[in-house]
Amino acid sequence: MKATAKELIEIDGSHGEGGGQILRTALALSAILNKPLKVHKIRAGRKNPGLQPQHLKAVEALARITQARTEGVRIGSETIAFIPQETQPGDYRFEIGTAGSVTLLLQALLPPLCSVSGKTRLTLAGGTHVEWSPPFHYLERIFFTILRRMGITVNADLERWGWYPRGGGIIHVEVHPASEIKPLILTDRGKLMRIGGLSASSNLPAHVAERQRDYVLKEVGEKFNVDVDIEVDIHAQANSPGSFVFLTAESENIMAGSSSLGRKGKRAEDVAKEAVDSLKDYLSSEGCIDPHLADQLTLFMALARGTSSFTTTKITDHLLTNLWVIQHFLDVEVRVSGELGGSGRIEISNESKSLI
Repeated sequence: MKATAKELIEIDGSHGEGGGQILRTALALSAILNKPLKVHKIRAGRKNPGLQPQHLKAVEALARITQARTEGVRIGSETIAFIPQETQPGDYRFEIGTAGSVTLLLQALLPPLCSVSGKTRLTLAGGTHVEWSPPFHYLERIFFTILRRMGITVNADLERWGWYPRGGGIIHVEVHPASEIKPLILTDRGKLMRIGGLSASSNLPAHVAERQRDYVLKEVGEKFNVDVDIEVDIHAQANSPGSFVFLTAESENIMAGSSSLGRKGKRAEDVAKEAVDSLKDYLSSEGCIDPHLADQLTLFMALARGTSSFTTTKITDHLLTNLWVIQHFLDVEVRVSGELGGSGRIEISNESKSLI
């Protein structure tokens, strides 16, 4: 359909959590619905407000994929206009040029690419394992697994790791068209079955990744009466040094993940402790899915026809802000039970036809 001026959707980018997720969610829904969008006060409360390289690339990449007209798309801009035309599947390569997160870029691209009739192949270059964003392994092992249960198939592989500050990582993603998105109920995690994970390092002595693994085995193995299996990769290909711990808790009905990144001067044991503490917090709290998965699933649940629901160990401002953006675009009913910072339940009902 052709969008008219009166259908312009305006979003206050400083609302709630006020981060880049507002922009990414709004762009994705603008592309799916083919509605013009204006976002103002983008990241207004941040130390460096406005568009930064990874946000800029999200707008530019979606503009290319949807043949959109744009205004205000430059570093530091706090207001942009985005007028999409038609989402085109195909082969695309996008480079952030810094250690900006390729996984956050993918968050903006994935929903509209699921809605087209053809398969899309993406090559994304930048940061694959950086602070304040889901690491590649979380998407691959947790998020994409859940999307398959909703009828969405995404395959990805990691060619090269990208650590802060140099970036230079490369991932390849294959997005298959979805005939529909199925609603999903995730309210009971069930019994804990096993704990797995990965301890990896690049351009560092082998003992770094090994010490990270040993700490996890000691701390987790003593507390939970399940099998624990931690892979070690001491030769993760990258342009710069870095280390990483990723842990998974596989229960009967869901898998949760936690992770931590190393940095200069940070002991291997402290890297592992961060991931272990996060995993323990999840396993000792009520709720089915971890807060990171809650943030990422809400948009897809809103696009599905019917009612989806989940319980989460923590209701975050990030989650509530994402729901706020979604309700500007979609006629969905959202019910939130629980307090900010505590466990709770989210229910999303869309009684119109599936948008994909």
